[in-house]
Amino acid sequence: MRHRFLLCLVGIVLLGIPARAADEPADEQARKEVQDVVKRLQARYGKTKDLQADFTQKTLIEGFERPVMSSGKVYLKKPGRLRWSYLNPAVEDIYVNRDEVKVYVPEHKQVMIGKLTQMASSKAPLELLQGAARLDASFEIEPTPGNGKGIGGIRLLTLIPKQNGSESGRTLQRIVVEVFPKTYFIKTVSLYELSGNVSTFEFSAPQANVGMNDDVFELKTPSDVEVVRAPVLSGP
Repeated sequence: MRHRFLLCLVGIVLLGIPARAADEPADEQARKEVQDVVKRLQARYGKTKDLQADFTQKTLIEGFERPVMSSGKVYLKKPGRLRWSYLNPAVEDIYVNRDEVKVYVPEHKQVMIGKLTQMASSKAPLELLQGAARLDASFEIEPTPGNGKGIGGIRLLTLIPKQNGSESGRTLQRIVVEVFPKTYFIKTVSLYELSGNVSTFEFSAPQANVGMNDDVFELKTPSDVEVVRAPVLSGP
């Protein structure tokens, strides 16, 4: 479950949001504010070669009373490198190198290897990681209804899947993005599925362009670790 949410998130965090908003938002002022946020966010991530941050993940699963909570660290480097390290409540490392995914669970002494194109419920993150496409091919960007603002009074962004038969559109209802004031790094991303599941990622202490070494993204495992092939996920 959390792997699917994560793989939908990868491209958004790494490369930011495309500079395009919906054609007919409800409010002209809101539309202008959204365009300004998008422009600033895109400029920030355009200058970002590598990025590391702490994160917390809260997943509300339809039919379950209590959310599932996780936390850890994330490391990103262009083009297409990701290390997502869960530290609590259990250790688990997810490595992405373009289309290759490795999931290492020390407790199980197991590494699961697969292709992002086969494991992700949406191919948009892969396309972004490879620099081959932009999210505006799959989403419209709109002002978030209601209060619609985050910290610092900055407008929240809502990404709505286009009804074009894309894989993301089959599972996602919307994505809501909040940015930090001043820096315009992504602060929170909430993924709303058609099933009713909601997963929110909150980032803190972002550090950009630290000259991250490629060794950070290389999985080193003990000799007794079992290697298995990942299952292929398909959309409904």
